[in-house]
Amino acid sequence: MSLQSSLESFRDIDFNDLDFENIGSWPTAVKVIAWAICFALVLGVGYVYIISDMKTQLAGYEKKEQELKKTYAKRAYEAANLEAYKAQMVEIEENFGVLLGQLPKDAEVPGLLEDITRVGIKNGLAFNKIELQPEVPVEFYILQPIKIEVTGSYHDFGTFVGSVASLPRIVKLKDFTITPLNDSGALLMSIMAETYRYKE
Repeated sequence: MSLQSSLESFRDIDFNDLDFENIGSWPTAVKVIAWAICFALVLGVGYVYIISDMKTQLAGYEKKEQELKKTYAKRAYEAANLEAYKAQMVEIEENFGVLLGQLPKDAEVPGLLEDITRVGIKNGLAFNKIELQPEVPVEFYILQPIKIEVTGSYHDFGTFVGSVASLPRIVKLKDFTITPLNDSGALLMSIMAETYRYKE
């Protein structure tokens, strides 16, 4: 049966005469078209309900694969540099110990006040006030503010601030104001000192 005769027989088919209860009696051309339509429907439904879900899963797995590769690369780098990290940790612990040694303990705060007073008097300042403010707990340390009021010359203030900064204990100076006292040229400096102590 040639293609030409198949097409002519297909044109002669009356689709109203097709019996859906007896598909086996349909002409061959109609059977082929029906099978092609069924095959296309099965492929379409399979793609929508199976393959598209699998593509979504595949995209998720590919993303996870990239994350795992990054994690692996990071861990491999850390493992390759483990000895350097250990040496760095030892150095950090030593430096941390040195810094902790610079933080005054409870019993050393009065001594620190004496050191500040001694430095101020040595630089020609007169103390009007030096008093501890309420402590402020912060993470692993406690902040101890100290309010200071001194009188003297501008040059003496600069020397005093430099001397306090060179004390063996960590002392931070901030929030200062300088006001003239009288026509003699004397100045009043109000400044906040902050020191820190390690919170056990």
